[in-house]
Amino acid sequence: MAFPAAAFHDLQGRGVLISGGGSGIGAALVEAFARQGARVAFIDIAEAESRALAERLANDCAFAPVFLRADLRDARSLAGIVDQAAAAIGDIRVLVNNAARDDRQRIEDVTPESWDENLSINLRPVFFLAQAVAPHMKRAGGGSIVNFSSIAYLLNMGEIPAYATAKAGIVGLTKSLAGRLGPDDIRVNAILPGMVVTERQKQLWLTDAAIAAMRDKQCLKHTLIADDMVGPCLYLASDCSARMTAQTMIIDGGVL
Repeated sequence: MAFPAAAFHDLQGRGVLISGGGSGIGAALVEAFARQGARVAFIDIAEAESRALAERLANDCAFAPVFLRADLRDARSLAGIVDQAAAAIGDIRVLVNNAARDDRQRIEDVTPESWDENLSINLRPVFFLAQAVAPHMKRAGGGSIVNFSSIAYLLNMGEIPAYATAKAGIVGLTKSLAGRLGPDDIRVNAILPGMVVTERQKQLWLTDAAIAAMRDKQCLKHTLIADDMVGPCLYLASDCSARMTAQTMIIDGGVL
């Protein structure tokens, strides 16, 4: 990956927990924080990819990232997972809620079960991980929560009703958490990526024509990749954004 030119010295030794860190944007974030010298733990359900990532970085970083296998749909297990992360990396000062699945579904095919399944991955863990991390951050004297939303809910995309609802909900949740946790010096902000082209996206949804069409809509004529989310996330996690909370940062190349 291409690393940001900036070095965030305050992140050295800082405890960072990332959800969905085994692949895509999450893997880029795990590597970036680890190379900043942070103590990183990451959650994912995909064991092979996650272990490969952790093993690849183990000898290249000051602190080897710690992989924790978990199913984020099991909300009641998340407090225990956070405790495991804290035991492995020390005080958690940064939480990155990155995990998501942007499954397509026609409105007429949505069922109560599929709706609940979608939100159990894309929205519910964002709250319950924040709830579980908050006491750790309070004891540490503060922290930063970075929630990954998406510009998808602003684009009138008819094939992602549940996903769009979840991503809009993350913005509201970000502001609510910021209001509640701010007195404890816990900041909460959100990143809204545009069309980030990952291997999963290319395998399941994105054609070369679709990628080119979105690039044409952007002010900056570059296809977005996972690495493009690294700099903004490091900034929000670091003390460089110490007085920034309850905000959303759109990283879409200039679509909106």
